[in-house]
Amino acid sequence: MKIIACRAEDLGLLDAHLPSASAESHHAARFARQEAGESTYLLAWRDGLPVGHGEVRWHGCAAPEVRAAVARRIAPEAVTSGGPSVSGPTPASGCPEINGLAVAEHLRSQGIGTALIHAAEDLARARRLPAIGLGVDETNPRAAALYARLGYEALVPYVDRWSYVDRGGLRVECADACTFLVKRL
Repeated sequence: MKIIACRAEDLGLLDAHLPSASAESHHAARFARQEAGESTYLLAWRDGLPVGHGEVRWHGCAAPEVRAAVARRIAPEAVTSGGPSVSGPTPASGCPEINGLAVAEHLRSQGIGTALIHAAEDLARARRLPAIGLGVDETNPRAAALYARLGYEALVPYVDRWSYVDRGGLRVECADACTFLVKRL
C-alpha cells in the first residue's frame, strides 16, 4: 500500500472505485481545494486501485464551536514559534482538520485508515503545527475507538452540517452529531 497526494489523473479511478452519492464528484472538489493550496488530499492505493482517502484541510474545521474550542486549547504562541517549515496556508489555531476520511468498506480494519491518519499527521508535523484534529460521528464507535488508540482526545461536541445534490438533482441537507477530537503533535 502507498499513500500519495491526489493527482488530476487519479480522479477517474476515484469516482469509479470510491464513488460519492452526489451528482458532482467529492473527489474533484477536494482536488480543487488541494490545487488552490487549501488542503492536501491523501489517497491510499493498493494493487493499483484507490482504497481510501482523507483530506487535510489546512485552515481547520469550519464549525464555529470547533474553531472556538481549538482557539482556547491550542496556544497561539505554539503556532508562531519557529513558523511553518513548509510553504502553504496554516490555520490560525495551529490545528488542521482531517476531513472525509474513508476506506473501502470491504477493506476496513486492515490498517488503511491508520496509514492515512499517520500520513496526515506527518504533513502537519512538517509544517511544525502543534496539533491536528478530526470529527467523529457519534454513531461510529469503531472509528472513535481507532482515533482513541491513535492518541486523539475529545475536544467539543458539534453538529457537522453539509449538503450535496444527489444524482436525481435533489439537494440533500445533512446534519451529523459529532465530536471533534484533537491530537498534540
